[in-house]
Amino acid sequence: MNTDAQSGAWNVVIVDDEPITAAAHADFVGRVEGFRAVGRAGSGREALSLLEDLHAAGERVDLILLDMNLPDLHGLDVARRIRGRGWTVDIIAITAVRDLAVVRTAVSAGVTQYLIKPFSFASFRAKLEGFRQFHSTLGPTTSGSSATQDSIDNAFAALRPHTAVALPKGLITETLRQISTHLEAASEPLSAAEVAEALSMSRVTARRYLEHLAAAQRVTRQPRHGTRGRPEYEYLWNG
Repeated sequence: MNTDAQSGAWNVVIVDDEPITAAAHADFVGRVEGFRAVGRAGSGREALSLLEDLHAAGERVDLILLDMNLPDLHGLDVARRIRGRGWTVDIIAITAVRDLAVVRTAVSAGVTQYLIKPFSFASFRAKLEGFRQFHSTLGPTTSGSSATQDSIDNAFAALRPHTAVALPKGLITETLRQISTHLEAASEPLSAAEVAEALSMSRVTARRYLEHLAAAQRVTRQPRHGTRGRPEYEYLWNG
């Protein structure tokens, strides 16, 4: 398995039968530092053929973003065939499938993480960064050839960096996602008034969500200097 220090990037193959979706995922990959998309496939058999070609050419693949609903093979079948050929590449399922039987089987088929469509870039990035942290924790820089309990616990914790918490009464998931996405894309800290104006909502509403994000440590809340009268706060996305 590759590390950033060895090659400068993690190589990713995207498997999705919708070209627009595959292109969007490739764009997301390119926005996460240290990752690059090296191939796309629109079906299960095309994915297996692509992996064979890359392997024969000496091109390393570190991670596969695998849709479950493909026109020829189920994503689980693709994962099993990948394992059957001895490839140790990591697999993240990216799919709209929520069936618990599929989710349970995905683990035994070698899927390391599961991301349900639709999702935000922040959620996507968290999965890739979790993958990177997992391998960094158990990578060649770890002293000796044996892992400690702490290193194993830390590595697996990296694959699940955030625990879902129920929103406070009155807050809506979609509005929280909208504000989070806006803050993440901003090049500088924003005040509640600026968020409210940009997203066409009241200042009071924007502040409630911003304070929730601050309490969850998703944003940094700090006073805005140079304002007169009552102190105004601004919020910076922590990533």
